[in-house]
Amino acid sequence: MILLLDGQGVLYEQIARSIKAHILDGSFQAGMKLPSSRELALMMKVSRRSVVDAYDLLAAEGMVQPIAGVGTVVTPLANENLPQTNSTAADTGLSRFALRAKGLPPIALVGTTQGLRYSFQYGAPLVNARVYLSWARKLTAAAKRTVPNYAMAVGHPALRSAIAHYLTHRRGVQCTADDVLIVSGTQQAISLAVRVLLNEGDAAIVEDPFYELAVKVLIAHGADVHYVRTDNDGLCVNEIPNCLARLAFVTPAHQFPSGVEMSMQRRVDLLAWARETNAWILEDSYDSEFHGGRELYRSLYSMDVNDRVIYVGSFSKSLFPSIRLGYVVCPKRINSVLVRARLLEDLGSPVVEQAALATFMQSGLYEKQLRASIREVLVRRKVLVHELRRTFNDAVEIGPYHSGMHLVLWFPKLEASQLRALIQEAANRQVAVQSVEPWYNQAPPYPGLLLGYASMNASEIRTAVRRLAQCLSLVN
Repeated sequence: MILLLDGQGVLYEQIARSIKAHILDGSFQAGMKLPSSRELALMMKVSRRSVVDAYDLLAAEGMVQPIAGVGTVVTPLANENLPQTNSTAADTGLSRFALRAKGLPPIALVGTTQGLRYSFQYGAPLVNARVYLSWARKLTAAAKRTVPNYAMAVGHPALRSAIAHYLTHRRGVQCTADDVLIVSGTQQAISLAVRVLLNEGDAAIVEDPFYELAVKVLIAHGADVHYVRTDNDGLCVNEIPNCLARLAFVTPAHQFPSGVEMSMQRRVDLLAWARETNAWILEDSYDSEFHGGRELYRSLYSMDVNDRVIYVGSFSKSLFPSIRLGYVVCPKRINSVLVRARLLEDLGSPVVEQAALATFMQSGLYEKQLRASIREVLVRRKVLVHELRRTFNDAVEIGPYHSGMHLVLWFPKLEASQLRALIQEAANRQVAVQSVEPWYNQAPPYPGLLLGYASMNASEIRTAVRRLAQCLSLVN
C-alpha cells in the first residue's frame, strides 16, 4: 500500500485524506481489508497512534468499518455511487472469496532481504548443494521408471508408504499409508482443511502471535478469526472464547514466531477443548525436525483418541523449498473428503517428483541428510546465541531457541521508533533483519527482531551480529 501525504495539517489527518482519496477514486474497493494499524504504521514508519486516529476519523465519516476478528474494511456504502472505473467494473464479477483475497495486506516477509549480504531471513533453510545434486539424479532415474499418466489425487503409493514409515518410526506419529495425503506443501494443506471444515462466518482460533499465511487463508475463506494469547507454555487454552469455534490452527512443536513449545498440560487441555466443543485441531508440525537433539516432541495427533487432529508437514525446511511436496495425516472421518477436495483442486502432485522423494526416503538418504542438517543448524544456533550474549549483554533478551531455525531477539530498552531506525541502519550495513511485530495481533510488550539463522554460516553470523551491535549503539 502506497500512501502519499500532502504535508498539510496533523499526521493522522494526512493519512486519512490519502486513504480516502484511494477510496473515492475506486482504488480501494468496498469490502477491501486495510492493513492493521500496526502493519500500516510499520510500512509508513509512523506511530501506530497516528494510524489508529486516521482509521477512527475515516470510520466516523463512514468510509471504513472496523469488524471484530477481521480488521478495518472499506465500507460498502463508501464508493457504491461513484463512477465505475475499469477496475471497479471488473470487480463486480468477482466472488466474495476473490474480493476478500484481493483485500488482504501484503505478505510481511516478501522482499525484506533482497540484495543484502547478511540475511537473518526467517524461513530461509539450510540447503546442502550435494543433496540438491543427489536429488537431480533421483529425478532423472524416477522419470525413466514412471508412466506418463495422471497422478493419483491421494498421492504416489510408494511416497505415502515412505512418509507413514518415517512418521511412525521417527516422529512418533502412528499412521499408515492410507492415512497420508500428499499435497504441494503446508499452505495447500491448510487451504484444503479450511475449505473442507469451515463455512463463511464460522469461528476459527489462531495463536497470537500467529502464522501469517494461515491467517490469510482463513480470512480469505470468510472465517471469523479469533486470536488467543500464547505464553511460555503455548496457547492459553483457558482463554479461548466461547464462540463455537470449528477449528484451531496451532504450531505446538515450535510456535511461530515466539519459539515456545506447547507444554504437555496445554496439549491435554487443547485436546479436551476439541472433544468438548466438537472442534477440529489443525496441527502444523512446523520446524519439529530441528529439535536440537532433545527428546522428540509428542504430537497432538499421537495423543488424540477422538479423531479430531489433522497433522500436516512438508519437506521445504528439511530438504529445500522448491521441492513443493508435503503431507496431511488425515483423521479417518474426513479422509475421503480431503482426498476429494485435493482431486478437485489440481488432480494431484507431479508423479516424477513423488517417486524420486519416495526413493530418497527409502534409501535412507533423507534421514542421513536430515541428521547432517540438524547438526549444522545446532552449530549455527550455538554461534548466534553465544554472539548475541557476548555482544549485547543485558541490552537484549533472547526468546526460546532450543528448536527450529529462528529466534526472537527482544529489546526491552528500545522504543518502536528506535527499532525501526535499527532495522534501517542494519540494512545500510548489508544486514537484513525484520521486526516481529507484524505477527502479533496484540502488540508485544517491547520491540523485537525475528532472526532466522539457518542460511548463514558461523562466520557470517558473527559478522552480522557485530554489525547489528554497531547499529544499536547508533540508535540508543
